[in-house]
Amino acid sequence: MKSSRERKLPKAWMKVSRVCVALGDAHRQRILLLFEPSEKLAIRQILQTSALSRTAVSHHLRVMREAGVLVPEKVGKEVFYRIDKEYVRTQLAAIIDYIDAEL
Repeated sequence: MKSSRERKLPKAWMKVSRVCVALGDAHRQRILLLFEPSEKLAIRQILQTSALSRTAVSHHLRVMREAGVLVPEKVGKEVFYRIDKEYVRTQLAAIIDYIDAEL
């Protein structure tokens, strides 16, 4: 066992951890699966497909935004979200690299 990792995650692993948390919730996974390739969605579009309240959807979008999974873009009064595929791919690749190198 690596005793240095018993108590807390290494700082370099925090981005990976946030992405895992963001993608680990079923509601957030459903939101993620709504996107077509290169598509941007507004909150109202996401709400139309969800049984969740606006507050709950906003919370899930905030978690994904803060994790770097989604990137917001304000257009007029509306905020559109897009998936940052490269960022997510990089964080998921870090997990695979760790598994290949350490396990």
